[in-house]
Amino acid sequence: MPKLLFGQSYFLRFDPKLWEGMQPYPPLGTLYAASYLRAQGYEVALFDAMLSESEAEWAAALDREKPDFAILYEDNFNYLSKMCLSRMREAAFTMTRMAKERDIPVIICGSDATDHYASYLKKGADFVLLGEGEATLSELLARLTGKTETPFEEILGLGFSEEKRRKGEKENSPFHLISPSPFHTTPRRPDLRDLDALPFPAWDLVDVEKYRNVWLARHGYYSMNMVTTRGCPFHCNWCAKPIWGQRYNSRSPENVAAEMKWLKETYYPDHLWFADDILGLKPGWLPRFADAVERENAGIPFKALSRVDLLLREGEVDALRRAGADIIWVGAESGSQKILTAMEKGTKVEEIYEAARRMHRAGVKIAFFLQFGYPGETRADIEKTMQMVRDLMPDDIGMSVSYPLPGTKFFDRVKDQLGDKQNWVDSADLDMMYEGPFTTEFYRHLHTTLHKEYRARKTFAVLKRLARHPAKIRPHHFRQTAAMVYQTLTLPIARRKLKQLEKSPHKGIVLQGEGMSLEESATPTRQN
Repeated sequence: MPKLLFGQSYFLRFDPKLWEGMQPYPPLGTLYAASYLRAQGYEVALFDAMLSESEAEWAAALDREKPDFAILYEDNFNYLSKMCLSRMREAAFTMTRMAKERDIPVIICGSDATDHYASYLKKGADFVLLGEGEATLSELLARLTGKTETPFEEILGLGFSEEKRRKGEKENSPFHLISPSPFHTTPRRPDLRDLDALPFPAWDLVDVEKYRNVWLARHGYYSMNMVTTRGCPFHCNWCAKPIWGQRYNSRSPENVAAEMKWLKETYYPDHLWFADDILGLKPGWLPRFADAVERENAGIPFKALSRVDLLLREGEVDALRRAGADIIWVGAESGSQKILTAMEKGTKVEEIYEAARRMHRAGVKIAFFLQFGYPGETRADIEKTMQMVRDLMPDDIGMSVSYPLPGTKFFDRVKDQLGDKQNWVDSADLDMMYEGPFTTEFYRHLHTTLHKEYRARKTFAVLKRLARHPAKIRPHHFRQTAAMVYQTLTLPIARRKLKQLEKSPHKGIVLQGEGMSLEESATPTRQN
């Protein structure tokens, strides 16, 4: 059978902020695609860019594996890929060129490629998979390897050039229609619904020990990634969804628990990250999941994403506790109801407060994603968000600014204000690429100020508890104390600078009102 080399273009090395944080996860979406095609008889290999130094290692993999097809299949479960960072796009273009120099056909799948398929085709890609890719890739490879004679125009979810269309059409094909565009796309393919039927990700292709050693050296534990769902049905009007749109499909709780047990017995992780947009959306899913985990003895401490309104459903928090939840990230976004309403978030500030209280009472950590820079946001709205953090003291926070991506209401409303730069270079960019309420410099310094205050308060609370139990004091607590002193002493200076930047003129008209929006976080793992 033909040999497929799967890869992806997210290099952690090219994202300085996250390279420093060093919490790497293999490309789960890529592993799913590899296992899906291997189940159909193809020989598969993996190039994992996550811990690689540069694209040169991809070139070496091409020479070593000598594949019949090179497939850049991005991890569509990872927000890092969904952010469509320009540095990673450049890497994909370079990797495409390297494969074409070796006369290897290139197939690409991912959020950025779905949004900008023509750009990837112009750079040499032979085909772009639009949206969810496994079934489309299977049908395309069947055509390319001679198993079928299906014209490319009849393969759903595919982007290709006019040259490919001419070469791929059947004689007397009813699709023989010359388009004025040099590039073509077919209608989107319906998403896979029976997710339990998918084989588990091809973890055997991953250098697990390399990841384990990195995690143990930096954090003292080893974390692996899983996913229980595909998609998100909510309507936050800044959230880009190029792969699944508003659709949402879920694995059964029992199937997920079975994979947890398999990972636990095969790879011995200390921790899991559920990379879902939302864990346990369906009513009753989480209690069933907790029951299955307990029944199978599959429990592993985990982090996941949810929504504050879902955490208020009866039995949800207790089910998370029983299943092994260590920390749950929620899209708190703002402490201003005006901003939440404008975002069409569908949540209330009082729900954020109540969810945090319930989680802490149950002994489960809660962390907040915060978004600033939404059109119409005032300095008073920002202060409401900062006060919410002071009041609730979540166990962690992540801050981003509004980031327009194609396919969102926000992008459509501000696209005329965008310049040549329409993507962040890396996740720490925080560039205000449209005419937001304040300048880019203001929001970058807001990030500094917010974290100084939060970290100082958090450390003080920890040290206050330790003062009652001196035997628990460890050497790292002295380092934390020194950091707290520094943060506390420099916080007034940071606040003064923020006040000065608040008055800086913006380059153009400042938008007012509540009808626009956006986002994708530049912090841990975000969606809702």
